[in-house]
Amino acid sequence: MQTQGAQPAGTSDQQNAALAVREMFDSIAPRYDLLNHVLSLNIDRVWWWRTARKFHAVLSRPDATILDICCGTGDMTMALLRHRPKNGKPILAADFAHQMLVRGKTKFEGRNVIAIEADALQLPLPSSSVDLITTAFGFRNLANYQAGLQGFHRALRPGGQLGILDFSEPGGLLGKLYAFYFRRILPAIGSRISGTAAPYVYLPASVHRFPQPNEMLEQMRNAGFSEVSWQPYSFGIAGLYRGVKP
Repeated sequence: MQTQGAQPAGTSDQQNAALAVREMFDSIAPRYDLLNHVLSLNIDRVWWWRTARKFHAVLSRPDATILDICCGTGDMTMALLRHRPKNGKPILAADFAHQMLVRGKTKFEGRNVIAIEADALQLPLPSSSVDLITTAFGFRNLANYQAGLQGFHRALRPGGQLGILDFSEPGGLLGKLYAFYFRRILPAIGSRISGTAAPYVYLPASVHRFPQPNEMLEQMRNAGFSEVSWQPYSFGIAGLYRGVKP
């Protein structure tokens, strides 16, 4: 059975789920970067850089319109900037969690970035206006995955590309070890550092609820994307989904 979208504990519909996710990320924004780096042993930086390199061809075009949606505090945006020419159009960095975006804007100062407070399920962009949409560890938190994909497809120009970097659940012995870390150790550390438990209980639950790669690729096809693919990172702990609007 396909999962419709994120559903934090205590929520029963899409509107409440989206509100809970926004409040959750606003609450952990002050220590979000620290926790990401500590809990991933800094491997998250490698995932962002690898993802950005995959889109070097479009990023290097000065006239390309780039959107990093669910940008959080802006680490994926900063990785994309490494591939943008100085005279290129600014990257659009968007998120609906105000406190996350506030912290992201401090990184964007003096950089070729425009920060936008916007919901991924209601993109304030014209149809067929974007050349590349990326999202890193944010798509999983959308209240409706299919609606998100359809919105991305609408905003992309024909030939435009989509990149979704997110967690997955590896199999085998590594998967069992990682599941133990992810469901037992990570929530304990995250709760201790952030001072709140709910977001770090939600995190492993959201990954478990997220579609498996083959299902996610099928949802991308159903939304109209072609040339869909998934590349696992770090033995499948995370992975990059790619698609093209025909």
